Amino acid sequence: MELTDIKSLTMEELVAEMEKIGEKKFRATQIYDWMHKKLVRSFDEMTNLSNQMRERLKEQYQFTALKLLREQTSQIDGTKKFLFELADGNVVESVWMQYKHGNSVCISSQVGCRMGCKFCASTLDGLTRNLAPSEMLDQIYSITLLTGQRVSNVVVMGTGEPFDNYDNLLTFIRLLTDENGLHISQRNLTVSTCGIVPRIYDLAQKHLQITLALSLHATTDEKRKGLMPIAYRYSIEELMNACENYARQTGRRITFEYSMVKGVNDTSEDAMLLSRLAGRTGAHVNLIPVNPIKERDFVAPDTGFVQAFKNKLEKNRINVTIRREMGRDIDGACGQLRKRHLDETTKEVSQC
Repeated sequence: MELTDIKSLTMEELVAEMEKIGEKKFRATQIYDWMHKKLVRSFDEMTNLSNQMRERLKEQYQFTALKLLREQTSQIDGTKKFLFELADGNVVESVWMQYKHGNSVCISSQVGCRMGCKFCASTLDGLTRNLAPSEMLDQIYSITLLTGQRVSNVVVMGTGEPFDNYDNLLTFIRLLTDENGLHISQRNLTVSTCGIVPRIYDLAQKHLQITLALSLHATTDEKRKGLMPIAYRYSIEELMNACENYARQTGRRITFEYSMVKGVNDTSEDAMLLSRLAGRTGAHVNLIPVNPIKERDFVAPDTGFVQAFKNKLEKNRINVTIRREMGRDIDGACGQLRKRHLDETTKEVSQC
């Protein structure tokens, strides 16, 4: 019998579950509080439940608690990168970053990724499976316990394409922002997408107050196709129409993520075209000097060149920042730590 994933249930669903097994409604409140506020790691820690009930829960429900496999701490800025093992043996990575405005966690939404973006290590081994809402949540819960510090901002920008796991993403958002749990503000949550246009329209209809970050990375369809296979399916014009609708429906400013690759998307013409695209939606532009990965030959422009590109955007009245490089000395790019672990595991098996 397949067990129900209890940590992925909303409060309303958990109440219904308790009624279904003949328990009082208040049991749902107790269990939800243990899982999403006290962040316990098993049913055994729910000490206001009887031993009999805890054993019953073990028999009927799966309790998600990720296992830490590896932790790396940057000697440069204190950024921490975590590799977690899931119940089925798959692994995901998450990042904890300290800022003046609070602690941020970047989480994964899938095991691997099938989007195929050329500059990203996450996609090199393809997609294995989607993460359940509980597995997305527990990256945050585990890091909170490991660091002993509250997480104030969450970014769904690690391994995977969140909109390729859309239904689980929505449940995750609901659980994360629920006042009965960690109650992180929607405004402190950022969700990144490579540009699955129908899902941008779908999300707009939810009228959430999260920040949508579009991985744009190019100013023409031709250049974007060279970096991101999704561009063969949706044109930049289709993307801009979807973004304009999202901004109109939600009243939220979109962020355009723009990974700068030397000699590819960093020309004066790119700066002009990017200004026009950002101007259409009032978007904030986040310039990201590309993280090098050994499987690709992409390199970032030098610091002065990136600053000059930024200045060109600002002259066109575009709000723009250069992303602060975090964890460069600890496999900082998305998917690098997981990729290294998989390579090491494969090597060990082949030597047996």
